[in-house]
Amino acid sequence: MITTPNRTKALNAYQRDAILSAPPARLLTMLYDRLLLDLARAETAQTSEDWLTASENLLHAQDIIAELSGSLMPELWDGADQLLGIYNHAGSTLVQANIQRDRLLTQECIALLEPLRLAWHEAAALPMSAMPAAQGGSYSS
Repeated sequence: MITTPNRTKALNAYQRDAILSAPPARLLTMLYDRLLLDLARAETAQTSEDWLTASENLLHAQDIIAELSGSLMPELWDGADQLLGIYNHAGSTLVQANIQRDRLLTQECIALLEPLRLAWHEAAALPMSAMPAAQGGSYSS
């Protein structure tokens, strides 16, 4: 497929609008999907010793973890502190994975975060009426 500047602009606008109009649960799953994509790309790049690509993906993954951490709402969910601990661990592990060029540390983060991604996808698929009343049917990462 040939990509023209106008087509690229239209695609970028469509993607931006999809993100801006997405409900919170969808935004959360989109962040997790991209986080795990970045980690998979980083691992592949580390395996082939493409350190620039690995670093770019690890840095982007760290940005997503920072966004997830910043979006936690401890007043709505008593598990937020534990999840923050997981995010802090993953963030510092990714820093080390980048500095040390260590694929095993990247794999550790994938193993830690993939079950969370799946759990958030399952939660997002539930009808709002199935959400606990204490959470008011809202999601917090």
